[in-house]
Amino acid sequence: MTANPRVTVWNEYQVEKQQPEVAKIYPDGIHYAIAQHLQSSGLTVKTATLDQPDHGLTDAILNQTDILIWWGHIAHDQVQDTIVDKVHQRVLSGMGLIVLHSGHFSKIFKRLMGTSCSLKWRNNGEKERLWVLDPSHPIAAGLDDSFELAAEEMYGEFFDIPNPDSLVFISWFEGGEVFRSGCCFHRGRGKVFYFRPGDEAYPTYYQPNVLRVITNSIYWASPLN
Repeated sequence: MTANPRVTVWNEYQVEKQQPEVAKIYPDGIHYAIAQHLQSSGLTVKTATLDQPDHGLTDAILNQTDILIWWGHIAHDQVQDTIVDKVHQRVLSGMGLIVLHSGHFSKIFKRLMGTSCSLKWRNNGEKERLWVLDPSHPIAAGLDDSFELAAEEMYGEFFDIPNPDSLVFISWFEGGEVFRSGCCFHRGRGKVFYFRPGDEAYPTYYQPNVLRVITNSIYWASPLN
């Protein structure tokens, strides 16, 4: 992990401004919480949000981005197709893409997968345990056999995605459901990682193991490696 990939953290940044209970957890936005940790780890990080011109993803920014992290939830349909086209082309050309939680329904992830990306869900604040299926995978570096989140939104199968090129994590929830939670794909010259945890109602993006996974996935997906 000697390379220093340039990271852009994209967040629609809507629920934090609309829901006071979410703002208490992420007062400066989910993107800021993630970016702050990555910067403290020595990475070069920018942030971008939906309401900025070109959603913060201008040609200049995209051309200087090795890894794009994507979090979205209630405003998928507001993302301009022209921006999706540009992100899609950058991934095919080698930019890494890390899609978090409800980003599974983003336009860019659905385009890259070519499927509905639908799933089952229930948000009762249930305990989640993520099991490491491939301890030799770089994204699992530094983790134990499993780790637990005290409260999260449940995602359940069937998850309508293509079979991942590799599956790093699977989740178990208190209700008994399981879910493919860490999915790796190759698209063109780029790598894509989908990571399930991260509902806005819980402080998941302060959890050390979650942040470790995100950091590991940056290096795995980086075109510099």
